[in-house]
Amino acid sequence: MSFRKTISCILFPLTMWYAVGVWFRNLMFSLGIKRQVAPPVTTIGVGNICAGGAGKTPHVEYLLHLLSPHYETALLSRGYRRKTKGFVLDDGCHSPSRLGDEPAMLAQKFPKLTVAVCENRVEGVQKLLQRELPPQVILLDDVFQHRSIKPTVNILLTEYHKPYFSDFIMPFGDLREFRSACRRARIVIVTKSPEVINPIDRHNFIARLKLRSHQRVFFSHIHYCNPLPLMGTTPLPLDTIDEVLLVTGIAHPEPMIQYVSGLCAVTPISFGDHHRFSVSDIKRIRKAFEQLKGARKLILTTEKDAVRLRELSSSDIMAGLPIYYLPIEMRISSSSDQPFDHVIESIVHENVSFLERMKNTKFNF
Repeated sequence: MSFRKTISCILFPLTMWYAVGVWFRNLMFSLGIKRQVAPPVTTIGVGNICAGGAGKTPHVEYLLHLLSPHYETALLSRGYRRKTKGFVLDDGCHSPSRLGDEPAMLAQKFPKLTVAVCENRVEGVQKLLQRELPPQVILLDDVFQHRSIKPTVNILLTEYHKPYFSDFIMPFGDLREFRSACRRARIVIVTKSPEVINPIDRHNFIARLKLRSHQRVFFSHIHYCNPLPLMGTTPLPLDTIDEVLLVTGIAHPEPMIQYVSGLCAVTPISFGDHHRFSVSDIKRIRKAFEQLKGARKLILTTEKDAVRLRELSSSDIMAGLPIYYLPIEMRISSSSDQPFDHVIESIVHENVSFLERMKNTKFNF
């Protein structure tokens, strides 16, 4: 028995108490004892019921590319591991210390986007709507368990190789709440899927999700782009490199390691998720890089880690290190009668149009 399974068995009694707490909390919302607010603005929530990285940020980025050219759009996130508290609006510096690394990364990529962080999502939406130019669409990152706010569209993510139907509630498993929570989603996206899925396997997978007829299912896979320098814009094809020191501070680096290993030799260094790099970390990275034997070598990291590494870019300890990051894109395929983009665009257009017609109506929010 693995160490993780041994610990899980020991903690099984705690799982029962945690499950009772989750059940009771959801019951309070179902009975209306705890208040749930549907804001008078089009909101899209992206989240999961499994602890760990299911790919929320790249899917939020996908939605921003889809919607921000056509609507006044804002992003509201919790701002995990930021050094600030309460409602904070991006001041144009896109600082991960101020916003958290993921909102800071998206603020850098979408300089015209309104980016805010707030632990209380209802308060965060209220403050965004009080701005001189309020958003028409608000993307809510990692909001599935925040029952106090009810998004216009709830998008649930689950990993292809670690779906919620094969998992258990914490701490015995990794689920934040019961599998039945999937019923709150209007759309389910199966992330990190193979690019091509056998139709029978797809059908069987969807059946095991146990969704209702009104819920739509889509599959997404990761597309890796050419690496970009930490402080530049000129891409460098990986197939021109002999050896890579792969530095990651994310929950599941395995897919990235597997991809890069198919193109060149890889030496991985893995830190914890959302790791804040220190001077001693950079010294360790430099030492490991100097030990690589390839003639053409570089340091490669993720786009999220690059945001945190840039905070140390002015330090002498970073001098001379060829650090690149590997951008990724989401590709979403359809298992239903309509493409994902069309479904989202139709919902948003309909809701934005309705709210425009009702803009003189007073909402209790």
